[in-house]
Amino acid sequence: MLVRVFANLRQICGGVGVEVNPDGQRVIDVLDKMVEMFPDLKGEIFTPEKELLPFVHVFINGRNIIHLDGLETIVKDSDQFALFPPVAGG
Repeated sequence: MLVRVFANLRQICGGVGVEVNPDGQRVIDVLDKMVEMFPDLKGEIFTPEKELLPFVHVFINGRNIIHLDGLETIVKDSDQFALFPPVAGG
């Protein structure tokens, strides 16, 4: 599955897209595999309780997972997966 990453996450992941082969079919499985691949990602996207940090957004096919099943949302290899970190500015 190709995961598009944005802002400072591109530096951590080494580019705009990351090929991820998760051990499951849920959003959390994809993110867990990404953290395994890029350990510095963990503090950028997760709280200590392993919830998404405020203002971190995951979009599947253009829909925010908060409007789906959150981290339990099922994803397919063909889905468009985008990960946005908190962004400051004005």
